[in-house]
Amino acid sequence: MRLFVEELFIMVSGVTTEQDALLSIGLGANAVAFDFGPTPQRIGTDDARDIIHRLPAGTFTVGTFRNEMPQRIVDVTNRLGLHAAQLTGRMTTDEIRYVSERVNTVIRSVGPGDSVHNGVEHLVDYFAMPEADDRDALVDCLAILADDSVPRPIIVSGGLSATNVVEVVQNYPVWGVDARSCVESDPATKDPALLGEFIANARWAESNAYVTRRLGD
Repeated sequence: MRLFVEELFIMVSGVTTEQDALLSIGLGANAVAFDFGPTPQRIGTDDARDIIHRLPAGTFTVGTFRNEMPQRIVDVTNRLGLHAAQLTGRMTTDEIRYVSERVNTVIRSVGPGDSVHNGVEHLVDYFAMPEADDRDALVDCLAILADDSVPRPIIVSGGLSATNVVEVVQNYPVWGVDARSCVESDPATKDPALLGEFIANARWAESNAYVTRRLGD
């Protein structure tokens, strides 16, 4: 199921505190994402639940899972009432199907060498790329971002900064962007100035884009 967002979708990932979650939404983000996998931004389900309960109405919440059992993905997503599950790492088609049949919205992370015409596009609602939070990986994905045949809307999820988010949003018909390490002063700590600059620049680029956002089939 697609998320209803008329404007550019802006997600802030790796949120670990209520302060950072509320700051993200207050500055204009649409969503916050919680890492339930092995990252420096990893958060426990109880802590995530406490944050979710304090978010303003209309905030989208996403759980990010890496190389996780599909049963746990479904359990955590539905138990916390998350709007979407983002699947990263290796998963079989059957595992993705299992999740897709049991949660509302599925975001599938892919890398520069992965195909978006891989037989799972009918099981997911969005593609997120690149999977790695790396500028070189983002450059390697630019051709896919410009490809009109991509079957699902794309969230640019890695390698972004407050500077290059302008170029990406202005020139590529992406559905959304994801602020990750570029808005952190330390791992798992969001920097208000960096976060504000990223969101403001993304919104400006949306208003001054040279392309029309791709909403998908």
